[in-house]
Amino acid sequence: MSQIRPLIPLLLTAGILIGGNGLQGTFIALRGLSEGFSASTIGLISAGYSLGFAVGCINVTRLLRKIGHIRVFAAMSAIASAASITMVLVTDPFFWFAMRFLIGIAVACLFATIESWINAQVTNSNRARTLSVYRFVDLGSVTLAQYVIPVVGIQGPAIFSLIAMALALSIVPISLADKSNPAPPKQVPFNLFAVWRISPLAVIGCIAVGLSMSAFRNIGPIYAEQIGLSVTSIATFMSAGIIGGVVLQYPLGAYSDRYDRRIVIVATTGASVVTGLFLSFFAGTSELSNVIGVFIFGAFALPLYSLSSAHGNDHAKDGEHAMMSAGLLFFWSLGATVGPLLASILIDHFGPKALFAYTAAIQVVFMAYAIYRLTVRAGVPPEERSWRFRSLLRTSAYFVKLAAPPPDQDKNDKQQ
Repeated sequence: MSQIRPLIPLLLTAGILIGGNGLQGTFIALRGLSEGFSASTIGLISAGYSLGFAVGCINVTRLLRKIGHIRVFAAMSAIASAASITMVLVTDPFFWFAMRFLIGIAVACLFATIESWINAQVTNSNRARTLSVYRFVDLGSVTLAQYVIPVVGIQGPAIFSLIAMALALSIVPISLADKSNPAPPKQVPFNLFAVWRISPLAVIGCIAVGLSMSAFRNIGPIYAEQIGLSVTSIATFMSAGIIGGVVLQYPLGAYSDRYDRRIVIVATTGASVVTGLFLSFFAGTSELSNVIGVFIFGAFALPLYSLSSAHGNDHAKDGEHAMMSAGLLFFWSLGATVGPLLASILIDHFGPKALFAYTAAIQVVFMAYAIYRLTVRAGVPPEERSWRFRSLLRTSAYFVKLAAPPPDQDKNDKQQ
């Protein structure tokens, strides 16, 4: 604890930020339905956030180098807070799209700033513990935030105000308790063509995850509402999918480190397809079947981003890992921009069951492409890989630096 204590203000800030942002995704979908928006309109609003997130990913390092961490964080938390509270004043889908676009830019910059700040203070001796606490903060904040909705209710300005308060208050812990002044981070290389050249499968995998899992995170509440779940049950449904994503991260990652990662990707994607089809055609309106189904769905579907990233980094040379991380996060953002819109259009035409039929279709295409890549390119033998599996949050490219173990530890792990 003596080593972690200096990082507590940063971790508190991260918890407040992650909770407020995690609450907003579910709430906007449910509030949009109550305002009479169609599913496709809500999908468009969700796409605005992901598009803004992609823009923020591209520009945040330049901002950090130009004006520093604390100024970037203060400016972006103010923008995100103001955009969130403004949405209660104007109930218009195009206005909400614009506000979510601004929030996406701001949140991408906020995540990058806080993770760059943590990386500047973490040492090899406390890296693993910091990473564990950070992941616990992420999971706990997002899960607990879902239950604010049934407690407060979706009508009125209350949740808009709580989200704005969380985004504004996220600056308090580091402003009052953290006196560090991190050096500006190095510019992260950004070359999408090079990322594709290094690993087409990793690129397609991250796009597929964006297309499918962003649809689940943003349109999942609509699915749950339309099959008749209560607001409390919707919170449980979304939380089950998120928690499920933690269960198999490390077992799947351990297998992928020992064998051809692409085979693990194919098997994991196949299991996700089967579970998606179960939710679409067999779960019906049963709350228990849907909660269990989405838990298993999340367990297989959510690790696909980390598995795809690990495969891409297997083929990257020294000095290319940061570029891969930034590029794959950007490709994920592109998929996440389109995914909610496509899924919501399908729900409008075919009903709620179309959501998981859609995710299954995306994943079948990805699985077919992964099988094709097995036939055209030899895998990297485990003993020759310069990268081990990391369970990655889709927050910023700087998270990869936090997740990476010390070089000496990585070398010892490979020898074992």
